[in-house]
Amino acid sequence: RDGWKEDSGYHRRSLAENMMFRLKQLGDRLFSRTFERQVAEAHVPVVILNGFTYLGMPRSVRAGQIAPAA
Repeated sequence: RDGWKEDSGYHRRSLAENMMFRLKQLGDRLFSRTFERQVAEAHVPVVILNGFTYLGMPRSVRAGQIAPAA
C-alpha cells in the first residue's frame, strides 16, 4: 500500500485536495464582476491560508544554538 501511494503521488495529491477544501471553506464564490477585481478577491483567502500555514510551522534551529525571540 505504501508503495502504491509513492508510485501514484497520492500524498501530494491529498495535500493539494486538502488545501482546496480549506480554501473553499473561506468562500467559494467571487462577487466582483471585473477580472482584475476577481483576481484580487481570490488572493485574499490565499493570503489568509498562507498566514495560518506560516504561523503553524515549527521554528527549527541547529542543536546548540538559541532560537531568536519572536
